[in-house]
Amino acid sequence: MPNTSSSKKRLRQNETRKIRNRAARTNMRNSLRKVREAVTAGDKDQAQSAFKLAQKKLDRAASKNLIHRNAAARTKARLNRLVKTLTAA
Repeated sequence: MPNTSSSKKRLRQNETRKIRNRAARTNMRNSLRKVREAVTAGDKDQAQSAFKLAQKKLDRAASKNLIHRNAAARTKARLNRLVKTLTAA
């Protein structure tokens, strides 16, 4: 347990940020899952709209340092490749 008042405040801040980060990460992962589900279902329009939303969530997560920017770019590239295979087929 923290002893000083500044360390108590830091603990409160960390708890708040942990909750916010967890919610944002869950939201991001759900959007990624929706893209993959739309691709496996073969729904081209749904996959493209879900991909646009997932791109936005990934960029936001990268800008907030929730994930690394290269990880966001890699994930976007993989999802884009999935969506393009659906449109090509």
